[in-house]
Amino acid sequence: MRIAAITNSRLPSTTANSIQAVKVCDALVQIGHEVRLMAPAEAPAMGWDRLSGHYGVGHPFEILWLPSRRALKRFDFVWYALSSARAFKPDLIYTWLPQSAAAGGWQGFPVVLEMHADVAGRLGAWWLRQFWRAGRRQRLLVTTQALRRALERSTGTGFPDAAVQIAPNGVDLDRYSSLPKPEEARAQLHLRAGLTAGFTGHFYAGRGIDLLFELARNMPSMNFVWVGGTSDAVEEWRSKLNSVRCNNVTLTGFVDQTNVPLYQAAADILLMPYSRSVAASSGQDIGEVINPMKMFEYMAAERAIVTSDLPVIREVLDESRAVFCPTDDVSAWKRTLEALAGDAPRREMLARRSRQEVQKYTWLAREERAVRNLQ
Repeated sequence: MRIAAITNSRLPSTTANSIQAVKVCDALVQIGHEVRLMAPAEAPAMGWDRLSGHYGVGHPFEILWLPSRRALKRFDFVWYALSSARAFKPDLIYTWLPQSAAAGGWQGFPVVLEMHADVAGRLGAWWLRQFWRAGRRQRLLVTTQALRRALERSTGTGFPDAAVQIAPNGVDLDRYSSLPKPEEARAQLHLRAGLTAGFTGHFYAGRGIDLLFELARNMPSMNFVWVGGTSDAVEEWRSKLNSVRCNNVTLTGFVDQTNVPLYQAAADILLMPYSRSVAASSGQDIGEVINPMKMFEYMAAERAIVTSDLPVIREVLDESRAVFCPTDDVSAWKRTLEALAGDAPRREMLARRSRQEVQKYTWLAREERAVRNLQ
C-alpha cells in the first residue's frame, strides 16, 4: 500500500514519540509498503544517513517537513498534512493525531489512529469522537488495555472491539542479536569494571532519577550507568552527584539509538524506576497507561529487569520475567538490587525468560497486524 503517515513529533528529536513514529514507518517499509511521513517543520531537516543513525533504522522512506505554528495549535500543520496526503494518493492514512484521523475519514480514506496517551480536555475528546463518526474503515491502536479504558472514560464512548487493537510498542530484535556479555560490553564502552545497574531514557518527572540518585548514594559498591537526558538535565544531576561525592555513576547524555543496545548490554541489571505519576514530553501524566519502549529493549537485551510495580507494566511483565518494587521506596529497591547482585542464577533466569517473551513484540509483527485488511 501507499501509506501517508502523519505525526506531530519534531523530527529529529530525542522524545519517545518521535522515536516510535520513525520505528513504525521503518517497519511498514520492511513489510513492503511505500511510506511518506509528514512532520512539523519545527527542527532543522536531517538527511537520511544521519537520521538513520539517530533513530537506529535502516529502511529509507520519504519525509516531508510541513509548516507548523504553535500559536495556531498546529491546525495549519493538520491542513498542510492532509493536503500533502491527498496529493500522495494513499491507500491508507496512518496517524498519531485525532484531528488528522478525523479529517482523513471525512475525505474517505481508511485510517489508522495510534494513541499513546489519554486525550487532552474536551476538545481532544471531541476530535476522537469525530474520528469514530468519520467513516467505516478506521482502526484505533492503543498501547495498553489501561489506555483503552482511559480513552473510553474520557470520551464517554464504548469502542467497538472489531475496530480496536491493543498494540504494545515493539523492538527490532536484529539490533539485539549477538550482544556481548556485560563485562565485554563495559570494556568496549570504556565503562568501569564491576557489577552495573543501567537506566536508559529521559529524566522527566516520574521517571525515577531521584530514586536512582539515592540508590547510587547508598550503594557505593555498585556501578550505575544513566543513558539519556537533555544536556541541561545531565549537568544538573552531575552537579548533584559531585556535591555528595558520589562517583559510581556514569552519565552519558543522549546516545544515538544505534548504540543504545550496547549500553543496555553493559548492565547486569536494567532499571525502570517509575513513579505513580509519570510525565510525558508534553507534560501529560501517563503513569496509568505507560508502555515504555525501553521495557521491550530491556527484554531483548537479555538482562535482569527491576521495575516499579505499576499495574500497566504487568500487562507485559510478571514475576517470572522481572522483579517488581514499590514505587519510590528506596529501601525496597536497595534490598532488591543487593539480592540480585549476589544471585547470578536468578539474574540469568529472569533475563532468559524475558528474552523468550519479547519474541512476539517486534515492530514488524505489530505493523503487519496494524494495517491488515484496511485497504
